[in-house]
Amino acid sequence: MRPIDLSAATWRRSSYSNTNGGECVEVADGFTGVVPVRDSKNPGPAIMISDTAWGCFVDYAQRQ
Repeated sequence: MRPIDLSAATWRRSSYSNTNGGECVEVADGFTGVVPVRDSKNPGPAIMISDTAWGCFVDYAQRQ
């Protein structure tokens, strides 16, 4: 897998993140086949999750 340039990524915070500055997950949309995910408190390297795995995660989280 070749590196993905995230320098122009637009990050959005999860609606489930708390408002006290902790537990904040951000994702960037618009990348084919992957969803970049990072910690907003420490926005260093993002992890790349396949779009299929991310969809399964979101479906599971919505059912909880």
